Amino acid sequence: MFGKHSNAGFNETSPGNRIKTLCYGEHTLLVEVHLDKDADLLRHKHPYEQTGYLISGNIRMHIEEKEMELEPGDSWCIPMNAEHKVDVLKDSIVIEVFSPTREEYIKYKNDNDILR
Repeated sequence: MFGKHSNAGFNETSPGNRIKTLCYGEHTLLVEVHLDKDADLLRHKHPYEQTGYLISGNIRMHIEEKEMELEPGDSWCIPMNAEHKVDVLKDSIVIEVFSPTREEYIKYKNDNDILR
């Protein structure tokens, strides 16, 4: 499977949080996330390992009891079932990978961008 980038097809999952699935396979799923400054991303956890890379903007990532302010080029890895949240300090763009495949995010794909 291949994914071609476009600016179309983002889905708002909560106020200020837009997501698009870029590509996915049997064990991983890749998304692009656009976050508005001060978007409310509540503390949560899930049964997926989540690895991310900050393309642009500025966020503060909280993973369990640790936190770090991140700038473009910084990355993180959230273990399965670890509580985490994000403070969006500036409008930001993030690329994230979920493993295993986060099935409920497949619907956020743009069929015109994914080539089989």
